[in-house]
Amino acid sequence: MAHSHPGLSAVEWRKSSYSNGSGGSCVEVGAGAAAGIVPVRDTKTAPTGTVLTFPATSWTHFIRTLHRTQPSD
Repeated sequence: MAHSHPGLSAVEWRKSSYSNGSGGSCVEVGAGAAAGIVPVRDTKTAPTGTVLTFPATSWTHFIRTLHRTQPSD
């Protein structure tokens, strides 16, 4: 059963730059949600699947940590 997500109707979704065209694991991050909230969803279940929401400060910390731990090319 699909649930509506209050405050997410105007969100513009952006697919991860690590996604490929062969249906691999993909996530989308939304922009335009309520202030201080970052919505994230699985591309394969969009638009009716589960949307996780994170405080923007936690999301920023998560992304910075990912960038610091990526292997160098």
